[in-house]
Amino acid sequence: MSTVEASLPTGGVDDALVDVTVIGAGVVGIATAYAAARRGLSVRIIDRAAGPAMGASFANGAQLSYAYTESMASPALWSKLPSIALGRDRALSMRWSLDPDFLRWGIAFLRNATPDRFRENTLAVLELATESRGAMDALLRQHNIEFQHTAPGKMHLYRDPAGLDDAAAMVAVKREYGVQQSVLSPREAVALEPALAGATGLAGVVHSPAEEVGDPLRFCTGLLAILRADYGVTTCFNFEVASATPASDGLRLTSREGQPLRSRQLVSCAGVDAVALSRRNGLRLPLMPVKGYSFTAAPGALAPAVSITDTDRKLVFCRLGDKLRVAGLAEVGNHNAAVDPQRAQRLVAMARESLPDAATYDAIDSTWAGLRPMTPSSVPIIRRVRPNVAVNVGHGMLGWTLAMGSGERALDALLAK
Repeated sequence: MSTVEASLPTGGVDDALVDVTVIGAGVVGIATAYAAARRGLSVRIIDRAAGPAMGASFANGAQLSYAYTESMASPALWSKLPSIALGRDRALSMRWSLDPDFLRWGIAFLRNATPDRFRENTLAVLELATESRGAMDALLRQHNIEFQHTAPGKMHLYRDPAGLDDAAAMVAVKREYGVQQSVLSPREAVALEPALAGATGLAGVVHSPAEEVGDPLRFCTGLLAILRADYGVTTCFNFEVASATPASDGLRLTSREGQPLRSRQLVSCAGVDAVALSRRNGLRLPLMPVKGYSFTAAPGALAPAVSITDTDRKLVFCRLGDKLRVAGLAEVGNHNAAVDPQRAQRLVAMARESLPDAATYDAIDSTWAGLRPMTPSSVPIIRRVRPNVAVNVGHGMLGWTLAMGSGERALDALLAK
């Protein structure tokens, strides 16, 4: 346990009235708490876990993908549906269910897989990502946070020529919005990143030279320490919200053990857990868990310096200091966050196929699985839903990328007249 985590109170609930309570201590929740605190509001962060970033933020892909914001629901999905339906797609799978929420989400997801909606959703997320980059830059100018933050750039690998053509078309669209991206031949890509010499069958690469990386767990613990020391933010961990009811001074939050908390306003950043709490308060959120995996290992003989995404296998390779983080797989509708050893082994096998010498695949340091909250459009839900309640959820695979901008938007929505 880190020094920061060890200093966090886990019991003894302080029920002092605060201006804003943030539910969720992942990257989105911590960023939202900062957005509130820097506006001069008193803030409390609560989470059912024992410390920050214990869920989807703990060991995700670590890429800050400000330029690559493509929606998960795309026209290319249609040709893959038979293999996904039959469980033959190794990267993307579905936990089929007759649950009405699953069916509604699935139908809405397919409706978003049209060319027009794919473009609209991708550009909507791009706008938020641009805001998020600006908010992150502003934060780091003011506060020193050590989270292995670098800007090595990013390469998206394409083996299918048709997929590369579609990507090139989106590159052209994004250039109109000031995004730095270019399409490279395999030879040009290897010259820029020698680690790609081990990648076979490349049709081409989309290069985003300004993309960044950083460890989200370190970021959360570092920023939380600043929030506590400089802004007076309080925390209440091991607190699972059972209810949030109106009170004369705002809201009364009660834990499953009956512990009360008071707050004038509330922002829910609880990821997939926001669904159950919102439903108890008469609000339906169209969120679906998309389970992903990662492993962290020492770099191999041909470890990439540039951040890599293998689009066919839906894998990311990311250097974090003296380690390499590899993340991938997408299990739609899987509500179990536990690591499945067979799925974890599949991730390792796919990574070895993609870049055989990128990592020390036979000596993995750690393995992780987490649930990413996804909307049918891949556009997060950030809005005020009651006069003193806002939600900031549904960031899918881009929670780390979109966290800082989402926090600012959530507070703007909450405080709007």
